[in-house]
Amino acid sequence: MERFLWIGLCGALGTWVRYLVAQATARLFGTAFPYGTLIVNLVGCFLMAAVMHVALTTTRISETMRFALATGFLGGLTTYSAFNFETTKLASDGFSARAALYFGLTVVGCLVAGFAGLVVARRIVGA
Repeated sequence: MERFLWIGLCGALGTWVRYLVAQATARLFGTAFPYGTLIVNLVGCFLMAAVMHVALTTTRISETMRFALATGFLGGLTTYSAFNFETTKLASDGFSARAALYFGLTVVGCLVAGFAGLVVARRIVGA
């Protein structure tokens, strides 16, 4: 039951952070490009790789905290469904180049962020 509560609490925190990032980027950069979703997905991929590496190769993160961080916080923070909708909307609204740019930045950027998270985590834990 404790694990379930931690996952729920961290999931709520992740969704709140995603909302705040979306609001801040819309104010700073406008809404012509989905910067907020791109940012949370890049950061989320980095953190997922780092957290999972540390959790699975050391005892620094308990199993409960691994689930709370990965399934809860990062599950609430990142969102493929928003990425899919925003890409489709850009393309269907006639912004095909912008849709392609967003798609490419997200897919390649998230892979790079994931590898970077793994490298950083390996350096931190020495494994």
